[in-house]
Amino acid sequence: MADRYIRGVLQLQDESRFVGQHFGCLTPATGEVVFNTGMVGYTEALTDPSYRGQILVLTYPLIGNYGVADPTRSTAEFESGRIQVSGLIVSEICREPNHWNALQTLSHWLESEGVPGLASLDTRALTKRLRTHGTMMGSIGIGEAAVPVPPASDFDLVSEVTVSRPMTYSKGEKKVILIDCGCKESIVRNLLDRNISVQRVPYDYDFLNEQFDGVLISNGPGDPKMCTKTIGLVRSVMQRDVPIFGICLGSQILALAAGGNTFKLKFGHRGQNQPCIAAGEQRCYITSQNHGYAVDPTALPSDWDEWFVNANDGTNEGIRHKYKPFHGVQFHPEAAPGPTDANFLFDQFVHQLWKS
Repeated sequence: MADRYIRGVLQLQDESRFVGQHFGCLTPATGEVVFNTGMVGYTEALTDPSYRGQILVLTYPLIGNYGVADPTRSTAEFESGRIQVSGLIVSEICREPNHWNALQTLSHWLESEGVPGLASLDTRALTKRLRTHGTMMGSIGIGEAAVPVPPASDFDLVSEVTVSRPMTYSKGEKKVILIDCGCKESIVRNLLDRNISVQRVPYDYDFLNEQFDGVLISNGPGDPKMCTKTIGLVRSVMQRDVPIFGICLGSQILALAAGGNTFKLKFGHRGQNQPCIAAGEQRCYITSQNHGYAVDPTALPSDWDEWFVNANDGTNEGIRHKYKPFHGVQFHPEAAPGPTDANFLFDQFVHQLWKS
């Protein structure tokens, strides 16, 4: 494990530098630098496939104080089978966690997964820089020798996090095709908890000859426009009028399949406190989010409506078809780690399966 006094440096593509102390694995790393404002949920965040290829900055000042659970005994805290981030940046790392369910420290977990971390740097100044100038590429180096910052890549990150082959979870009479673009495990659990059979398929898998009652397009990393085959499959299945539900990247793919457009946000929405207003209602939901792209509502076809809008910046947070059972939300109704305000959207989707 990296000694607490070994220095390291985070360098951004604008050549700004932030010096801290290494923890976790003593190795360099590169990736897009993004920030998350959540107070809890670092195990869920670090294992979320939507963070693939990114260096994650956690804005809450003390991280690691409840340790890391045993993934073989407690799966609810883990969204995939490994840490997905390229690196972790925190203000202060807790080296002696206190929780009945803790098996190891956060630093030990990162070390075992080959992921570097930096602590004891000014995450407030770093976050303000990212908010002002936008997310940018960065690198974590050992000592004060900076690692070259690579240019932003247009690589298809979804190909790294999708399942390699179809997987079936048999639970109930109705069957959903889950297009895995980097699906969080809590999405699968929410469907199974509602007695739905799930066939989880790779993002480029042709499922059109399968028997199913609905389609769920999952979350995932990167630019939705890279998922060209997924967009084509969703466009084809829309001809059948079966219920379709898109979550996060899935909502963006649904919009593109409908003929809409997406764009990259300046610094994205990442955390558990994003307020979303339901269109036509005096109701605001507090939601969990992790995305860097958004749907352009002005480019939606005339038979689509905005469903939710972000109360902070007015960007789109959900779309729905005016007449057909097609819906997508930019936030995470499965919560994990929370809040659960929007969990009812799974119930609405399941209700549509029984109506169709």
